[in-house]
Amino acid sequence: MAGADQAAIETEGLRKSYKDVLALCGVDLRVEQGTVFGLLGPNGAGKTTAVRILTTLLPPSGGSARVSGLDVVSDAAELRSRIGLAGQYAAVDENLTGFENLEMVGRLYHMGRQPSRRRATELLERFDLTDAGGRVVKTYSGGMRRRLDLAAALVASPPVLFLDEPTTGLDPRSRIGLWETIEDHVAGGKTVLLTTQYLDEADRLADRIAVIDHGRLIAEGTSDELKDQIGGERIEVTLCNRDRVEDAIAALAEIADGPPGADDGVISVPIRARDGVIVDAVRRLDNAGVRVDDLAIRRPTLDDVFITLTGHLAEHENGDRGEAEPREPELEEARR
Repeated sequence: MAGADQAAIETEGLRKSYKDVLALCGVDLRVEQGTVFGLLGPNGAGKTTAVRILTTLLPPSGGSARVSGLDVVSDAAELRSRIGLAGQYAAVDENLTGFENLEMVGRLYHMGRQPSRRRATELLERFDLTDAGGRVVKTYSGGMRRRLDLAAALVASPPVLFLDEPTTGLDPRSRIGLWETIEDHVAGGKTVLLTTQYLDEADRLADRIAVIDHGRLIAEGTSDELKDQIGGERIEVTLCNRDRVEDAIAALAEIADGPPGADDGVISVPIRARDGVIVDAVRRLDNAGVRVDDLAIRRPTLDDVFITLTGHLAEHENGDRGEAEPREPELEEARR
């Protein structure tokens, strides 16, 4: 069992190779207890491979990993009783009802019949599945199966929960509901490792975020720390006349804290100080005779961080939906 000062999840030099493909290249992670840790990265970066190793579904090729104080290889059997996992694909029994699926999970965790039934009822209500709880899962929509799979991961209220792109395919209402469930889970002292293709999700939920690309950890910090790495606040000015871009840049040069950028009539100007800067910018542009359609202060988003660090948009913006990482026979066996 993890001590009070022991990390909930810790890896050192974690590596995974599939023949000639190196999926993880010496990843070091430390996730404190009672926090949400976001793992971001492009499609195929190694996020799902890391989760599979940490949940004992896949052996590492090198390095070490401990979850809740237990080694993921030598203590795998004991560790499985202390973690919950919701992967990218719903892993529920189509021939059982929603209620029976959740009750079965409780019984597998040795919770007892009545506690398992109470927990199943509670989770069906939390995930808006009460009316469908008595139906067999084969009649569920994809979104309903996804919510049931997430509910199953929470049945035993595990101290460490792994969520691999948990809200993919969920409608906005269900996404918000899941966010609230995760926040409640962590408020009780539990730990969550979250991979996600939605950067607003990581921004809201994660206490710390790691960005992984080509199997390597390329950045880590809080959301604010990552944003600060690519620059502070800036003024964005949308011009009425795109031909006046150079005039506008010249007018704002004295308040700029770096080279301004321009794209399709929108000027982005790094600023030194926030106080009074909008009034000053409007005055300078007015004196230069530059008409403005819109002007606002903007702080970098996680989208900006992602693009800067990886060179392209996040997965959902490119239309990618899954982790393009090799699968091994033992993983396929574990899924059955």
